[in-house]
Amino acid sequence: MSGREGRVADLESGSIAFGAASTAPSTIVPGSNVSMDVDVDISQTRKSSTINDNLGGGAVDVDIGSEKLVKCPTSIAVIEEKIQLKQEEEDEEWESDPANARNWSTHRKWISMAVVALYTLIPPLASSMMSPGLPELAEKFDIHSSTILAMTLTVFLISLALGPLILAPLSEMYGRTWILHVGNLLSIVFNLSCAFAPNTAALIAFRFLCGLSGGAPIAIGGGTVSDLFAPRERAVAMGMFNLGPLLGPAIGPVAGGYITQTVGIKWVFIVIAIFCAVGSVIGIPLLRETYAPVIRMRKAQREGNEQKAARAHPMLIQARGNMTKILWINLTRPLEMLFGSFICFIMSLFMAFIYGIYYLMFSTFANLFSDTYGFGPGAGGLAYIGLGVGFILSTVWGARGADALYKYLADRNGGKGKPEMRIPSMLIGSLLVPIGLFWYGWSAQARIHWIMPIIGTAIFGFGMMTVFLPITLYLVDAFKFAASALAAASVFRSILGFAFPLFGDQMYKVLGEGPGNSMLAGLAIVLGIPFPIWIYYRGEAMRARNPMTR
Repeated sequence: MSGREGRVADLESGSIAFGAASTAPSTIVPGSNVSMDVDVDISQTRKSSTINDNLGGGAVDVDIGSEKLVKCPTSIAVIEEKIQLKQEEEDEEWESDPANARNWSTHRKWISMAVVALYTLIPPLASSMMSPGLPELAEKFDIHSSTILAMTLTVFLISLALGPLILAPLSEMYGRTWILHVGNLLSIVFNLSCAFAPNTAALIAFRFLCGLSGGAPIAIGGGTVSDLFAPRERAVAMGMFNLGPLLGPAIGPVAGGYITQTVGIKWVFIVIAIFCAVGSVIGIPLLRETYAPVIRMRKAQREGNEQKAARAHPMLIQARGNMTKILWINLTRPLEMLFGSFICFIMSLFMAFIYGIYYLMFSTFANLFSDTYGFGPGAGGLAYIGLGVGFILSTVWGARGADALYKYLADRNGGKGKPEMRIPSMLIGSLLVPIGLFWYGWSAQARIHWIMPIIGTAIFGFGMMTVFLPITLYLVDAFKFAASALAAASVFRSILGFAFPLFGDQMYKVLGEGPGNSMLAGLAIVLGIPFPIWIYYRGEAMRARNPMTR
């Protein structure tokens, strides 16, 4: 659609406001080069508007309610220019507006970021905290199938994949804050339901609902980072956001092992519900809306300027007239990004593959360290510490290193940063992931001292975090709708996180720990080295051809 046709369509839908408010539109004489101020009051959406454009040089008839205006094509260009100038003026004012989340004080930004990080930590913690108690769960509910037992753990990830598809686009319509709060409150209810589930089917159903509500911070947190921080300042905050989804599953089993051993698996879910409650007590009074279009719209509405409110957030105004259509467009956007952009697809695939291996480790650690090294449920949780150490070290080093490298490359480019400047730091992690897998697999195969496979998982964890951070930053920098882009990646990785543990035991029984992890390492090299290098050189040209990217 051309720019001119787009403006006409917007006029037709009544979604554009321009000029100062007036009581009646002015008339533009056909054939005249002089146009007077014209104002279409978009708040009066009950009035019908029709436009008949004769592109052969004739007049354009605009019928608004009972008033009929006749405009020549020249006047449309004047109107378009006026709209553009008004929008640019308001955008420029917003850049320095104290209400803009990027202009908040450093203290306020990091308080908001800490709340989001806390919310983001809890669902991944819940996803794996029950894993050391799987043997007790099998005995309690008389589960004999390893696949069904694994499903009680991993069904959480299926709903964690579905949640962002709904919640991320909704946050780009209605804002971030209350979706985060409501999701956390629902998690309290669903985790308590898991604690008192009467049978396997009920437990699986409530675990599914836990993942659905827990998807809110996973879907929205990266968008909040984008709201609060400019690209050159984003890496440390994004590292904090990424730490939750990666560190949570690693420390969850450590706590879960001792809880299961001392008071039973039911208390694992009760403790998670308590964590959620504490998060709400801290988060509800401290976290404020960060999404710019929603803040601008609310501010204009407080001023009584409905036209300015519509310009600030036209998507929501349009939704009032056709809610079903607008919701469909927004809810399908993450999938459109995933399958309509090769960059989004390949980055998300590599992230998902590593995440699948991560959850494969969770589902097999208990048996490996119990059968090979004689760990009990309490000590078995210590097997996950290597991953946690790797994640923390990578966050401390990787976030600052990624920021420094990005600024260096941007300065060499005249101070202008590009999303592709995130790729070089990612390649370090792409090398460490297979190294960690080789180390972990073959030391376990050879039954060397238990610290050796744990060191291997630490190397893997360091590499995994070093991959996740640049990919997340790239998606936020490159795509217009950051939350939807991250939701697309979250969907992919959660699906593989669910699927990989289902075949883990069978794979290791057939191949063994060494060859099995070597095969995974080889696939990680194929996905993690050539494709990112190619995107580094060709990504900018590919983005220029895709309307979803910046």
